[in-house]
Amino acid sequence: MSRETYWTADPADLLRVGEGFELSKTGTRANPGFDGDKAAGQEALAEGAEILADLQEQLFAMSRMGGDERRILLVLQAMDTAGKGGIVKHVMGAVDPQGVQLSAFKKPTDEELEHDFLWRIHKRAPGAGMIGVFDRSHYEDVLIGRVRSLASPEEIERRYEAINEFEAELAATGTTIIKVMLHISRDEQKARLTERLARADKHWKFNPGDVDERLRWDDYAAAYQLVFERTATTDAPWFVVPADRKWYARLAVQHLLIDALEAMQLEWPKADYDVAEQQARLAAS
Repeated sequence: MSRETYWTADPADLLRVGEGFELSKTGTRANPGFDGDKAAGQEALAEGAEILADLQEQLFAMSRMGGDERRILLVLQAMDTAGKGGIVKHVMGAVDPQGVQLSAFKKPTDEELEHDFLWRIHKRAPGAGMIGVFDRSHYEDVLIGRVRSLASPEEIERRYEAINEFEAELAATGTTIIKVMLHISRDEQKARLTERLARADKHWKFNPGDVDERLRWDDYAAAYQLVFERTATTDAPWFVVPADRKWYARLAVQHLLIDALEAMQLEWPKADYDVAEQQARLAAS
């Protein structure tokens, strides 16, 4: 937190899934590491946006002129209405879009179903200098797959191990992985779905299937718990972010990105030409 001034404690430490973690005992309206209200949170988000944009530009520049192969993958998972789109808009929207690689994974196509579940994921892994964002991800295949019995228990177990191997490979080749579960309460989700149905400008966001998935709330909570137990690793940690307050969730995810970028100790790339010579040429032109 060397450049952010508003945290009272490092939220990365407070939100990281560790040994003995229990989702059922984790709050959805807390704001760990931040003592302010919504207005203060919005001010902090604006301050952090400048820090994040500067660091992201350095990462991108180093890949283009410095040959730096490092990159970041932000995985966003959540129940419907938890705020994944808001993270993309309000956090990632503050940085240069040419350095962002957004992938939104929907129901697999017929072609994708002909391959292993990670086939389509491999193709969307971020390139050097990029911040890749997965709006839903390979974890759908062990969440929905488990809850809706779309795969056998044996296949689900195989997928956990395949995911760990895939993420270890990414980490070994220069990818910093940040996996976020936006943790919304059942009551808050109902309120947000109710608002979508009450407003004509929100109808496009509502899907009748959202109610079907809501009826399986406890099953999804159990599936997420297993995901954390099977796939929270040192190279690819999980962070559970309280999401009933949208402003806090955005601020926390922004910090996770800033934290990851600061850990890279980035610098601006050195010019591969004689600066003084080019200044003289420009002045004479």
